Amino acid sequence: MKHIESTASGGVRRITLNRPEVLNAINHAMHYELESAFDAFAAAEDEQVCVVTGAGRAFCAGSDLKAAITEGRQPYPPHGYAGLIERFDCQKPIIAAVNGLALGGGFELALACDLIIAAESASFGLPEPLVGAVALGGGLHRLARMVPAKQAMGMILASRRVGAGEGYALGFVTEVVPDTQLDAAIDRWCADILRASPVSIRASKELVAAGLAEPDIAAAMRMQSAHPAFQAWAASDDAREGPRAFAEKRAPQWNGK
Repeated sequence: MKHIESTASGGVRRITLNRPEVLNAINHAMHYELESAFDAFAAAEDEQVCVVTGAGRAFCAGSDLKAAITEGRQPYPPHGYAGLIERFDCQKPIIAAVNGLALGGGFELALACDLIIAAESASFGLPEPLVGAVALGGGLHRLARMVPAKQAMGMILASRRVGAGEGYALGFVTEVVPDTQLDAAIDRWCADILRASPVSIRASKELVAAGLAEPDIAAAMRMQSAHPAFQAWAASDDAREGPRAFAEKRAPQWNGK
C-alpha cells in the first residue's frame, strides 16, 4: 500500500496513516487502502484489536483538499470515509492512538473508533465551515452524542479546536498521556483487552451499540437476550471456559468461539 502501513502481530492489527508531508490528509486512493486494511482486520480470526495512528506530527488533518481539486468528487468505499466511518458491523475494538492533530475527517476517524488514547500535544476540531464544507463523516452526530450538546455546538459552529486535556474533560478522549508514553499506553490497552474472552469483548461492544439505540435502559436490557451477539456468547466455548478456569484456579484458555 502506498499511503498507509498495515501490519498484524500478537492479535493486534496496526494501521498507520503514512503521508506525513501533508499531515496524513486523506486522498481518494487512501480511502480505499484504509477500507482494505479494516476489511482484513474484520475478517482475521487471530486479530482481536486494531490500532489506528498517524506518521509524523499529525494523526490526520482530514481530507486532502488540494488532491480533491484535481481528483474531483469521487465515491467513498463501501464503509464510508476512511473505510471506517460507516463500518457499523465491526465487532472488534478499534483504538485511535492520536499522536497530534486530528482535524476534520481525521477527528471523525478518531470518533468512529471505540477508544481514543491521546498524546498531550494532540488537538481536535471540526473546522469544515472555514473552508465552506460540512462535517458529514459522522462527526456532527458522534460528537453530539459523546459530549454535552452546548459544548458540541460550540466546537462545531465556531470551528473550535480543543486540546487533549479538554477532550478528556468533555468525555470523548479515553486517556491522555505524555507524548513519549503514547506507544506504551497503547500496548497496555491492547494487553488489557487481549486478556479477556474475544467472544465476550465482541458481545459487549455490540450490546452497547444496540442499547444506545433503545429509548431507555429498561428497553436496552430487554433486548439483550434476543440479540445475535448475546446468543453467540451464550453458545460459545468461552462462556463455559471462564467459570471452569476460575473454579480450577487457573488462567482461562480462550479460543474465541
